Amino acid sequence: MPAPVALFVYKRPDHTRRTLAALAANAMAPQTDVTVFADAPRNDSDRDAVAQTRAVVAAQGGFKSLEVRERQTNAGLATSITEGVSQMCTAHGRVIVMEDDLVTAPGFLTFMNAALERYETTREVWHISGWNYPTSARGAADGFFWRTMNCWGWGTWADRWAQFDKDPGALIENWGSRKIRDFNCGDREDFWRQVERNASGEQDTWAIFWYATIYERGGLCLNPWHSLVENIGLDGTGENSGTRAADNGALNPAQAFVLPEKPELDAAARSAIHDFLDSRRRKPARHRRRLRFARWKKYGVWT
Repeated sequence: MPAPVALFVYKRPDHTRRTLAALAANAMAPQTDVTVFADAPRNDSDRDAVAQTRAVVAAQGGFKSLEVRERQTNAGLATSITEGVSQMCTAHGRVIVMEDDLVTAPGFLTFMNAALERYETTREVWHISGWNYPTSARGAADGFFWRTMNCWGWGTWADRWAQFDKDPGALIENWGSRKIRDFNCGDREDFWRQVERNASGEQDTWAIFWYATIYERGGLCLNPWHSLVENIGLDGTGENSGTRAADNGALNPAQAFVLPEKPELDAAARSAIHDFLDSRRRKPARHRRRLRFARWKKYGVWT
């Protein structure tokens, strides 16, 4: 049986319409149950956009079923997703998770379901992603394993999600600078800053802690070499959206996929992604030195 989809929406009717239309165009859409979690308005100025978004959802067809769970009070994105994913995992044992700004290729559900079925009992595998950085690298299979979690269209299983832990204070207390540097893709990203901002109350997010949960336990994440998801929310309209449209590439048109035989880290894929991240910055070495200096000031260790 195909995994159910949990879709989280708020106040972006146009983004939601495009997300649902693309998902409904997937080959497996008629076999797929979709549950939409619709958050309530944060304030009066959001009411019209929330109502329009819910109307878009109500008008959508093309799935085996579509259930809408409308909140009566605003929970915020982090709470909506963590509680919604927990509900779906409890009810179904696995879930495919989407937000309202993700346009999928027609083979997205096929890839996700094949991987969720294939690796369900492979305990090293924690997370299935439908997106990848737009590198030109390719392997013998259509996907690869690495340690970094990407959340633009993803899936997991109940036993893995049950270990989700959001405790920024514990991470700050227990992680050393070398571990943080590796978590940051060798300081090509600054994921750790999100942990610190959550600890200080400046930010309330969930994905960085799912990544930390997987990382702490040595888990692997499967990504496609050629992305099956495009993020259309890199326009400043989302709660935590950025503006790096260059992170999107042309979508994979494939409808059938060959998955990796062994659950092991793909060094070539990691190297290709690190090269892409370096190319995205004008002065990548200076960026990494800045992060290393910041950690030296905080932890007294130069790595």
